[in-house]
Amino acid sequence: MKTKLGAAALLLALGLSPLALPAQAQTVAHRSQATDTTYSADEIIAGGHQFFGNTTRGLAEAVEYVFSKEGRPSAYIVGEEGSGAIVGGLRYGEGTIYYKNGVKKHIFWQGPSLGFDFGGNGSRTLTLVYNSQSPEDLYARFGGVEGSAYLVGGVGVNFQKRDDIVMAPIRTGLGARLGANVGYLKYSPTATWNPF
Repeated sequence: MKTKLGAAALLLALGLSPLALPAQAQTVAHRSQATDTTYSADEIIAGGHQFFGNTTRGLAEAVEYVFSKEGRPSAYIVGEEGSGAIVGGLRYGEGTIYYKNGVKKHIFWQGPSLGFDFGGNGSRTLTLVYNSQSPEDLYARFGGVEGSAYLVGGVGVNFQKRDDIVMAPIRTGLGARLGANVGYLKYSPTATWNPF
């Protein structure tokens, strides 16, 4: 009994409550579990530089911006896309989605847009994915509002959402596209020309 009282007194003297230890352990375990299922900014930037090359100066800033808004993603997609618009536009792309648990799968996306938007571009895309546990979560339409100014070698970011899943495409590419549009992207397991 003296040993238990002595240990409790020592913990109190150090400013620790013996009752708080299990709760603190649970908090540390929860943080550890969250980091095991999500990507850090350094992991995303390293993966992006492998795909985009080290010439993309704005990539790190864009990733940091998305992290400040949404936190750590559960997955990311790297791929390529092409788009064009004269008021109404179309976008088609394909890539690979990577989950922290090792799952990876080929994925396609396509969609229409409408707005004050002119030009065309080809982009390399890094999309951060939030609150998704498998690629099947993404086979749906994700709406978003995009205001972008694409210049040669420019970087652009927008957010798309469906229920609690958030997609944050970061695009860098060649071409000229200027304006703002409203539209959606439809993600699918196979390629299709139908954007609707």
